[in-house]
Amino acid sequence: MMPLMYLLVIIAFLFSLWAQFRVKGNFNKWAKVANTSGMTGYDAARRMLDANGLGDVPIEPVRGALSDHYDPIHRVVRLSEPVYYERSIAAISVACHEVGHAIQHKVHYPMLTLRHRMFPVVNIASGVAPFMLLAGFLFSSFNLIGLGIIFFSAAVAFQLVTLPVEFNASNRARQVMVEQGYIRNEEERGVAKVLNAAALTYVAAALVSLLELLRLITMFLGNRE
Repeated sequence: MMPLMYLLVIIAFLFSLWAQFRVKGNFNKWAKVANTSGMTGYDAARRMLDANGLGDVPIEPVRGALSDHYDPIHRVVRLSEPVYYERSIAAISVACHEVGHAIQHKVHYPMLTLRHRMFPVVNIASGVAPFMLLAGFLFSSFNLIGLGIIFFSAAVAFQLVTLPVEFNASNRARQVMVEQGYIRNEEERGVAKVLNAAALTYVAAALVSLLELLRLITMFLGNRE
């Protein structure tokens, strides 16, 4: 059983690396394709925010590639400079996705609300889990290993909750972009490529964590026999 679990974890890890490579590749490809609306990432984000009653939510440029995110604490959309300033299909796709999170926040999307409530606990649990597990295996302490697995489970649950949040934000973005004329029909393929590749990274990360959790549980149960 254990060799199979190790193999599955390795496969999932390789899948995660492939997903990261794919998201960068798709972004770089569609970053070179100008959108027909002529909007920058900032323009698209501002228009989408205003149309959804979020005119008070600012948009800030940040350094780094693919560092785009929505900050729910300060209620601000932060876009990487290539997204903020450029007029590409990739730029408006990513920008509108982040606005999708802002809209989720406004309408109290249940999974996002759950994710926010989980974050403080998970933030602590994910930091403590590796030390609990290491100490447990070093000192053959089943109690420490069990606690480590419980803490790690919280981090895995957080990643699983993140999946519908990300997919929903992308769906909101694509719907608005099509209905409001941000893109033409032939450009929707590029938007889908960018957003689907990004979502795949979350799927891969969740899969790696889930299989690692199953491996730890299998080891724990096996050592108790």
